[in-house]
Amino acid sequence: MLFTRVRIIGPSMEPALRNDDWWLVRRTVGVGPGDIVAFVHPQRPDLVVVKRIVFADPAGWWVEGDNAAASEDSRQFGPVPRSHVIGRLSWRYRPLLRR
Repeated sequence: MLFTRVRIIGPSMEPALRNDDWWLVRRTVGVGPGDIVAFVHPQRPDLVVVKRIVFADPAGWWVEGDNAAASEDSRQFGPVPRSHVIGRLSWRYRPLLRR
């Protein structure tokens, strides 16, 4: 399947992404710094997380939330192995209009 979907829960990616946004994620290996990606949490394999790639680390991608005060990210759990990345967020499909 080329696409999967994710629901944003919480404020960690505000203002770029908002709580209860729904996004299509394009499964791809071609990601890099600046991309917002969905990935499997390195310490909780049952949890899919959405963050922005900040830089490449020898052990994987360093990811951070746009809203640092509300984000659990690489500052807490370290780099995300490349094999954990599901893909890049590509299109918000809900809500259709944003206030």
